[in-house]
Amino acid sequence: MHSIVTLTANPAIDVSTEVGEIAPVRKLRCASARRDAGGGGINVARVVRRLGSDVAAVYPAGGVTGSLLERLVAREGVASVAIAVKEETREDFTVLERNSGQQFRFVLPGAPLAAAEWQACLDALAALDSLAATPETPSFLVCSGSLPPGVPEDFYARACALAKTKGACTVVDTSGNALAAALREGVYLIKPNLRELQELTHASLAEPAERVKACRMLIDSGGATAVALTLGAAGALLVAREAAYFARAPQIEAVSAVGAGDSFLGAMVWRLAGGGDLVEAFRHGLAAGTAAVLNQGTELCHPADVQRLCEQVTLLASC
Repeated sequence: MHSIVTLTANPAIDVSTEVGEIAPVRKLRCASARRDAGGGGINVARVVRRLGSDVAAVYPAGGVTGSLLERLVAREGVASVAIAVKEETREDFTVLERNSGQQFRFVLPGAPLAAAEWQACLDALAALDSLAATPETPSFLVCSGSLPPGVPEDFYARACALAKTKGACTVVDTSGNALAAALREGVYLIKPNLRELQELTHASLAEPAERVKACRMLIDSGGATAVALTLGAAGALLVAREAAYFARAPQIEAVSAVGAGDSFLGAMVWRLAGGGDLVEAFRHGLAAGTAAVLNQGTELCHPADVQRLCEQVTLLASC
């Protein structure tokens, strides 16, 4: 059994609903709300479990919403390592305006974590036997999502350093200073979107060749072994030391953009842990990211859609 552990510093309850039209002042009568466990690493864990692998999710949880979060994670069949914290777990919400087809996403800030609370997350990670890897049983740590107030910028970097002492492969999906700190530690794989890579490199990256070059600079500096750059509806780019591949997203009618990146990463890590190579994992990732936008709200991808769309992904060798 291959081991996958995710770490989410800033989890959330994701609430999604829809309304005919969004307008000021008057009451807006919404449809029934859907609630899902959310936050980058938790979403990745949900996808991994749906695709058939066991996974554990490490995250802080506080108050009434924290208790609900734990129940929602358990409902998905994901093993929880929930760290009790003082403040309430945040909520995010997404509203679909039916008349226009536009989606509005409201992301609330996470409550601060005290030093003892975020340190407890790292301690729980250190105690997990599932991160100890051998050549026969590889393991992966996925650090994903934003950092709430009070958590140091190198939080994910510390987690990756810890995981590497156990032989685990480290995967990071975050942004800004947290991503820069992880790259200084050195990780196996990062999954920025184009905006995040632009902010990291302070470059416009308007041309495909510039994107490949920027990814290779991160690899050559020792920051990452590989970079999976997501480009929304345009597709994605995989860059490793020896090769680079571009893939267009299969043509579908998008319903929601929520969770596409997490679905992409979840499928990639699932396939890597199952023995697939980076290119094969990249193909599955793009299929899963595309599959996620077929569903409303924060439903993420479904395995049947991933399998069907994977056959439609064509890879092109890039410069």
